[in-house]
Amino acid sequence: MVKKFFEGIGRRKTSTARVRIYEGDSTSVINEKPFEEYFSKVKNAANVVNKPLRVTNLEGKYYFTAKVSGGGITGQMEAIQLGLARALYKMDPELKTILRKEELVTRDSRMVERKKYNKHKARRAHQFSKR
Repeated sequence: MVKKFFEGIGRRKTSTARVRIYEGDSTSVINEKPFEEYFSKVKNAANVVNKPLRVTNLEGKYYFTAKVSGGGITGQMEAIQLGLARALYKMDPELKTILRKEELVTRDSRMVERKKYNKHKARRAHQFSKR
């Protein structure tokens, strides 16, 4: 039997996350790994990712599964956070105002600026040498 779920897609930097929320108190899974195992090296991962559930007082009542690709740990955490918030307000549109007050609904559109030629990085020039 297929469980009923709500899905939200979150993006941040170059990361993309497809998050599905289910009713129940099972452990959340990211890329077929338990949440704690996937983000084992990050101390505040649970605070960042579960913020939409905590703000709406649904922590413990719902759990999620996520497929994440691209980017680094920070981008993936924030992509999951956005996907989770989108899935929550798809489930209950009244939650959108609560999530918006906590700034969890808007996608952060900042991306890394591309490196230009004759530069070290995007804007950093080569070191000047008098001789």
